[in-house]
Amino acid sequence: MAVQDASYDRLRAAGSADEVAYVQACLRLFFNPTARVADHGGMPAPAISVVDVTDIARLNKVAVFLLKALSHGATGATRPELLAWLDCYRRRTMSMNAACIGDSIAIHRVLQGRQIDFVFLKGPFQQQLLYGDHFMKPSGDVDILVSPSGFSAAREALRSAGYEVAGKSRSVWWVRFLGEQHMVRDNGVRAATVDLHHRLQQPGSPSPRDIDGFLRRKREVKVAGATMPFISASDTLLLSCISVAKAFFNREPCAGYVCDVRAAAGRLDEAEQQQLLDHAEEQGLADTLLLGLRAADVLLGGTATLLSDRATRILARIDNADLFHMVIAPWLSSLRWPQRRTVLWELCGREPVRYLAEAGWAASADLSRRIFERPAASAPVRGNG
Repeated sequence: MAVQDASYDRLRAAGSADEVAYVQACLRLFFNPTARVADHGGMPAPAISVVDVTDIARLNKVAVFLLKALSHGATGATRPELLAWLDCYRRRTMSMNAACIGDSIAIHRVLQGRQIDFVFLKGPFQQQLLYGDHFMKPSGDVDILVSPSGFSAAREALRSAGYEVAGKSRSVWWVRFLGEQHMVRDNGVRAATVDLHHRLQQPGSPSPRDIDGFLRRKREVKVAGATMPFISASDTLLLSCISVAKAFFNREPCAGYVCDVRAAAGRLDEAEQQQLLDHAEEQGLADTLLLGLRAADVLLGGTATLLSDRATRILARIDNADLFHMVIAPWLSSLRWPQRRTVLWELCGREPVRYLAEAGWAASADLSRRIFERPAASAPVRGNG
């Protein structure tokens, strides 16, 4: 489990039920701005704790969603200090993501020049594709995916551009089991970080069966006059669901990823939804997809679609209220979390062979971490979708 933010203890002690409900209402209003305020839980609520709301929004990476939702609603009753904080967060996000876009363009030139096949993951490009805005969530790192066979060549190409492997990610555990390395370039003014991946999930959750397929299915996006390779629409949704599963295993807030799931799924007609289900099945991620979809329904409201109908069966023993809080407020001491092996069993489709393979891989990763990771390197696991 990742190291928790210091805000967890304060939020746990405060309870913050009204503040959690307020954030949820804002998110629902963001996705349905024409609905009446009363349809979203009775916003606005001027008696809420602004500190708690900002912590919940920051931990879930949804502060800009709140700002945009409030711009659609009746902001007259919204606390001015909340609007000021959200606006400041938005400006910091714009600065961070603008730098990330610049780094991405430079990295694209380097890897393209070495004829290395790769795709960008997540970040400002995904935000533009899903929301029409590069600045919805802060992106401090550039995430790229290469095939396992191209990993060393990509790393050397990045070194030629001044990036070096961060010390904590040099170990066998990072390269072999997490399937990524963090590379950092510091020009004396600011540090730029690349997360170089050849896998897309941490041990303990099912991984895609065909990583190279993410490269074959890539699409092109236009950024500042450059044509950049990005993962396909179906893979974007799958990767968001992978991120939800990872956060669920680590018991981390993930409303921002869940919003991405809803934004991506909301663009699909029924035929495309069936194609997505087939694609997820081929990748061994059918139940990972359903977990992300069910999380979106409990957080943002069901959509009565083919995907939503299928999603109700995943982790059915967890009621909607608990799953909602596991997504947005996992710090609550009242939550009864399922055992991780139970979740893995469901995400493996209750297939014994697949489950034993994934459980064995997770056990090997844990042993490797105990052997090869120095205490100073046991930082929170980031990246991997």
